[in-house]
Amino acid sequence: MVSFPLTASISPEGSAAGLDAAHQALPRDRHGAVIDLGLARSELEPLDAIGRMRWAQEAFADHFAITTSFGIQSAVMLHMVSALDGSGAWPAIPVLWVDTGYLPPETYRYADELCDRLKIDLHVLQADMSPARMEALHGRLWETGNGDDMRTYNRLRKVEPLDRGLEQLEVHCWASGVRAGQTDHRGAMHCLDAVRERWSLRPLLAWSRRDIYYYMQEHDLPQHPLFEQGYSTVGDWHTSAPDDGTTSGRATRFGGLQQECGIHMPGLMGEGI
Repeated sequence: MVSFPLTASISPEGSAAGLDAAHQALPRDRHGAVIDLGLARSELEPLDAIGRMRWAQEAFADHFAITTSFGIQSAVMLHMVSALDGSGAWPAIPVLWVDTGYLPPETYRYADELCDRLKIDLHVLQADMSPARMEALHGRLWETGNGDDMRTYNRLRKVEPLDRGLEQLEVHCWASGVRAGQTDHRGAMHCLDAVRERWSLRPLLAWSRRDIYYYMQEHDLPQHPLFEQGYSTVGDWHTSAPDDGTTSGRATRFGGLQQECGIHMPGLMGEGI
């Protein structure tokens, strides 16, 4: 096992005067030490993607998890998780999947294929309110063309289920496969940020589409079935579309109303998404 010194932490007995109150209130590392965000980023920046995930394992132990959408690039991080789990150095990393109930059939089948192949520790998170009940009470929120309705949909079906899952599993740090080139918001991200009172790690932040493609080729990972139909990103069936020559990537999502679903936004329980 590669060990990463936790110079990003300061001991509980040490001085935390240089850290703002917000960061002192965030989850601490497995030794109970405060995470110094600046030092953590300086340690993480030179590491490759799997090295960043090892860093998080070393820092947070069984309070570290990853999220997946089983989308176009999801196989990459899931393959890395499988490799880390296979080392036996730490407990299996929980993989959190927010199933909105509106994913394309191809995504559900792709999820089964990857789970069978990679043997990940999958936790499926769903909204308390069923799709039928939500539609009866609120209507088909994605059809109105109203940004507030889309934000309500994403909060109910994505952000709240994820935040409950993170709370139940006592996750202090979660990693996702976001990349800087996907949206303006993601372009301003760092490899480690605070998101809704937890640490959020971005192992693939600097990766390009080409990096994703070559990694999947190198490790013989299957493509999402909708990739061959021109999709460069896939979420719910009703708010995803293939690239059409004028619109591509995250701009194809949510009917053009927005590019983010709220999961990666800092507001509490989706506030400000």
